[in-house]
Amino acid sequence: MRKVKFILILFLMLSCDDIIEVEDISDGTVLILAPTNNATLTTTEVNFSWDMLDDAEKYKLQIATPTFEEATQILLDTIITITNFNKTLDVGNYEWRIRAENSVYQTSYTTQSFTIE
Repeated sequence: MRKVKFILILFLMLSCDDIIEVEDISDGTVLILAPTNNATLTTTEVNFSWDMLDDAEKYKLQIATPTFEEATQILLDTIITITNFNKTLDVGNYEWRIRAENSVYQTSYTTQSFTIE
């Protein structure tokens, strides 16, 4: 009887895997809307926005100054579930990046630089 229960439980677990399949988004790319690469802004209130990626559940957003390679400061490292984010920044040079994530997969980062004058 224990063998039958074990086999039944094992069968149910394997069957659930087919039902709860997560879409692989790792080849996807998040399309940035603003601020675009090398943009020059005259306001310190920045609205970061991007297109929604199908099958993404959340987005990882990071902002560094002046760049990620030569970062003197990582100003933001957050997970959000919408496709825009507002942040007030000081005058200077910045780089920001975004990637899409779901419970199993993630895209590569899309990175853009901008300046606030």
